[in-house]
Parts: sequence; C-alpha cells; structure tokens
Amino acid sequence: MATRHLARSIILQSLYEWDFFDRKGDLNTIVNRNLDEFGPGIDEPEFARKIADGVKTHIDAIDAVITKAAPEWPLERIAIIDRNALRIGLYELLYANPEEVPPKVAINEAIEIVKNYGGPNSGKFINGVLGTIYKELEANNASKKIEDNSKEETAA
Repeated sequence: MATRHLARSIILQSLYEWDFFDRKGDLNTIVNRNLDEFGPGIDEPEFARKIADGVKTHIDAIDAVITKAAPEWPLERIAIIDRNALRIGLYELLYANPEEVPPKVAINEAIEIVKNYGGPNSGKFINGVLGTIYKELEANNASKKIEDNSKEETAA
C-alpha cells in the first residue's frame, strides 16, 4: 500500500474516532497514536498530520460545502465513515496544493478509502458528491479565466 494511501486511511480512522466522540479530545493526539500503531514505517507522517490539521481547521467550511452539494443528505445522517472520507477529499480538493495532490487524485483516494471502510454504496455516494463539487470548481475557474482575459483586453 502506498504510503500516502495508508496515511489517508489512518486519518480516516482518526477522524472517525474524533467525530464519533463529538470532536472531544485532541485530534493530533489521536492521529499520532494511530500513526504509531498502524503506520510505524510511514515515510511521510507530516503529510498525515497536515491533512488532519487542515480538516480540523477548515471543518466548518468543508461541512458547509458538503451540505450544499448533498442537500438531501443532512450532515448528521451521512455515515461517519462517508462524512469523514468526504472531509478528507474536500480538504485536498479545496485547500491542498494541486501540484502535490491533483484534484482527480484527491477524489480517487477518497473513493478508494471509503470502498475499504464504508458501506456498499459509499463509493458511489462519495464519487457523486466530490464529482459535483469538482465540476462546479472547474466551471468557476473557467468563468474566472474568461473574466480575467476580458479585463486584460479592456485594459490594453
């Protein structure tokens, strides 16, 4: 198993525990314990810590995006595994350096992780939500590029 894939699996397990206990306790302590126990030979423990910290820092914004993208699924009704796989995927999609983690890799990793830990339809659910968000991001980026080009032509 690739080291980053293993790191994401450990993050998912850590977020599950943290979320299950209503975010009580220190997520960093949970992540470090799980890295020691389940990923002792992991090459990039800082990668795991960065994602976990990023999810924690941006959790309200990430949850708002999930709520908007899946309005028929209130956040508290989404299975804990699915919810946290979405959080990991969205953190990487929205906040990570796209040169380090390309958007399609972020989506694929979230889908693969949830296939291992979630229910029979979890992969399809994660794919649908993240795919919708990715398409919206791409449309917004295309609109911004057109707008920027239009401003440059007007300035010239």
